[in-house]
Amino acid sequence: MNNDGSNSAKPSSAGNETKMVWLLCLLAAIHVFIYAAAFPFFNNFDELVHFDLVVKYSHAAIPRHLETYSDESIPYVALYSSPFYLATGTNDEELVPQPWKLPPEAQKMMVQTDQAAANWINYESSQPPLYYALTGAVWRLAGGLGFSDGQKLYALHFLNVPIICLLVWLGWFAAKKVFPSNIFPRVAVPAFIAFMPQSAFYSVQNDILSPLCFGIAFVCLLRFFRAENFSWRLGVITGLALAATFLTKMTNVPLLAVSIAALAIFITHLVRAEKLKNALPALSALTVCAALPALAWILWCRKNFGDLTGSQAKVLYWGWTNKPFAEWFQHPIFSFQGVWIFLSNFISEFWQGEMAWHRQPLSLRGVNSFYEFITIALLLVALAKIIRSPRLALQPQNRALWFSFCLCASLIVFMAYISIRFDFHNCVYPSRNFPYLVSGRLALGALIPFMLLFVSGLDHVLNRLDLRVKFFVLAALNLTMLIVEFATNGPAFYDEYNWFHM
Repeated sequence: MNNDGSNSAKPSSAGNETKMVWLLCLLAAIHVFIYAAAFPFFNNFDELVHFDLVVKYSHAAIPRHLETYSDESIPYVALYSSPFYLATGTNDEELVPQPWKLPPEAQKMMVQTDQAAANWINYESSQPPLYYALTGAVWRLAGGLGFSDGQKLYALHFLNVPIICLLVWLGWFAAKKVFPSNIFPRVAVPAFIAFMPQSAFYSVQNDILSPLCFGIAFVCLLRFFRAENFSWRLGVITGLALAATFLTKMTNVPLLAVSIAALAIFITHLVRAEKLKNALPALSALTVCAALPALAWILWCRKNFGDLTGSQAKVLYWGWTNKPFAEWFQHPIFSFQGVWIFLSNFISEFWQGEMAWHRQPLSLRGVNSFYEFITIALLLVALAKIIRSPRLALQPQNRALWFSFCLCASLIVFMAYISIRFDFHNCVYPSRNFPYLVSGRLALGALIPFMLLFVSGLDHVLNRLDLRVKFFVLAALNLTMLIVEFATNGPAFYDEYNWFHM
């Protein structure tokens, strides 16, 4: 054990560590594949609108306003939508099992009866294009390979399998940079990512791409902040990763704001150290590669949706209105109970997602409480650890953890700001009765920074234990997550609308 309490890995253990990470990638792939196959289409948190955008992008038909559903999407809505997300369970015997197996004439009648979908508005039409361009290409490829309609749908779910593998590997790579002499967090970070029961990983959602894109940007920024010789190639990759983060989801903007602030501080340091000249080519490449794609999308939104992000059209669709500033502070979040409602719901949804079954959340109250307690406790431990170590304030590990903390905090503050700023009127969620935006999947862009903090806190709590005991605790936590997730999501496996029954 080192003086700082870390457990050094011997050089001979490097190969074993790499094997463990590859094993975690494989287990993550199996984990996501099973649940991506088990959950049917279309879930209760916007999967249908995202799917419609995938279909439109597959034909390069980028929306220019809040459009209705495409003609190609509507038959999938009629034939492949599982009723069990929103059905009450009292009239299950009246439901038509596996409509796609009916004779063609019966299918045609079902599609005609569901023509109400033709008038639905896709309120996510202004979402940035990166995820939909990627999934649109997969949709066209699946069609070109002769997949059946149902298999084409599940090809979109199964795209999450390679994404989660890359995310696990990237989590390990980030942990190697932050904890170079401590093997426990280097393995724990990818392990928690691999077994995290976040339901967004099992559906068609642009949230799945955010942690990968910003994870790459995060690792590149850490390398940038430590560099002595500044490579223009690193500047290009960092800039493109930041641009990809922006072009994936608008709720990633707080992450970009914190990253820009960190770069500004870093440039100030370079100026004082008289090193700015050496870094200018890399910084220029970063700026150009980040700014040009983002600017192109901003101009597209300004021209077609009327504002810089395209968000105003969605706000108007949902009927939200801006509150006068004086009324902001009347929000219940400015009370102990309100803060707890906001944080507890946000944390449990960050870990588990928003999947519902028969209109009831697929989560357990006791499990929610566990995630809430362990997250708050370990983040506070990690924060106290870096605050109490001012002598280490300039060390790379502490800089990375401070950066991670600011990134996570920015998303929480952003979601609290949205909750406070708007009057939600008759909107279903958020609403006047529950005026909190707590969708944890919107914060998945900060998944790797969050896991670095979370595992740092866990490592500090287990600091005095033998390394083998630490790994036993890690295995126990992840196994518990898997068992609880299986018990919670069990009903999906029996749904005749999922991949296992096709």
